[in-house]
Amino acid sequence: CNFHQLLLSHIVRLCTFRTKIYSSPEKAVYSWTVSFRALGCYNETSKKSSGPENGHTRKGVTVMKIPFNEKEMEVVAQMPAFGGGTIPVFNYPISTTELAKRTFCDKEALWILNGSETGFFCPSVIPDHVARGFVFEAVPTPREKFGGKDMFGLNWKYIDVAGGSMSEGKLFDDANDWREYVHFPDIDSWDWEGSAEMNKEYLASGPKILWMLNGCWFERLISFMTFEGAAMALLDDDQLDAIKELIHETTSLYMRIVDKCCQYYDFPGFCIHDDWGSQMAPFFSEAVAREVFLPEMKRFCDHVHSHGKFIDLHSCGKGETRCGVFVDAGFDSWTPMAMNDTDKLWRDYGDKIVISVVCNELEHPETASEEELRAAARSFAAKYAKPDRPCVFSYMYSNPAYLTPAFREELYRASRIGCCGQE
Repeated sequence: CNFHQLLLSHIVRLCTFRTKIYSSPEKAVYSWTVSFRALGCYNETSKKSSGPENGHTRKGVTVMKIPFNEKEMEVVAQMPAFGGGTIPVFNYPISTTELAKRTFCDKEALWILNGSETGFFCPSVIPDHVARGFVFEAVPTPREKFGGKDMFGLNWKYIDVAGGSMSEGKLFDDANDWREYVHFPDIDSWDWEGSAEMNKEYLASGPKILWMLNGCWFERLISFMTFEGAAMALLDDDQLDAIKELIHETTSLYMRIVDKCCQYYDFPGFCIHDDWGSQMAPFFSEAVAREVFLPEMKRFCDHVHSHGKFIDLHSCGKGETRCGVFVDAGFDSWTPMAMNDTDKLWRDYGDKIVISVVCNELEHPETASEEELRAAARSFAAKYAKPDRPCVFSYMYSNPAYLTPAFREELYRASRIGCCGQE
């Protein structure tokens, strides 16, 4: 339907060329090309065939540099921003679906992503999304329905003022007893077909990252045992083998959910949650991370990649010293919180994993003038707009005062020029 509407609109414009709707034949061709790319109807090709050693690249896909054109600065739409407001959508030279794949799979930057390129998809068919109060799909779920039981039957209470849920109770005290208390869901009974039909147009409107499992390996253990119980179990030799067995079985379940999602939905990648740190330090040692969690994380990431999808990690807390574990697991990107040194993470690991970088260009961006914000955007782009080391502007954790139309405009222009190697 959208394709035919677009085609008809361009036929009408072409027929009225002499009335200057198109100022030149070149403008007409450019407009057609950009519009078809925006709908994902245009396949780009390029010369790049290999990617970072530990990264996920698409076999047989090559990447072509696209020089910046000032016509791209036309705002063609506004989209809702995370946390409120809107984000301008520029006249991008490729589809945002292809952009997401280039950035996260091929580790090739065309510009610094700013939050307008991808959306959220958290379908209510997965019980955890409703229980945790984190649903994004075609039909909104009323807040009064948030909370309730997750896929394992554990009850969650939604806290409106916090915008999230807390688990109530626990399943067991000793990890050796997990087989008695953990009951795995029958995911075949979930209404995948109904969900796919309901969200078909929503997913077709632009690339959506499927946020799945809002709390996975360590966080899942916390919900089963409480935080204190989970932390102690990781230090208890008598419980360690049982913990590994439990995490292996839950990961196998998550992989089956991945299969279902890939069967029923059209989307480019996943985001999975597992918080590993407090505001000051990680919850557990790197040795524990590598022994207990890394093998199952890698198994999960490899499975996601086998479907041709990228995988983003959302891990809150001060976890910068665990980034090497995330890389070895095979995650394609990570959004660190502001207490982490995101600049150093980008410099140390940015060729292997896409880092969301927190902007610290101004001491007080809330009092900055428009020109100062534009200068800050140019400065940020000068540091991070590198064609072989993509990054995301951390719109979640940067000072929201940066997120003005002027800053976004200047960041897009400067990073497009920088990533293409133009002066």
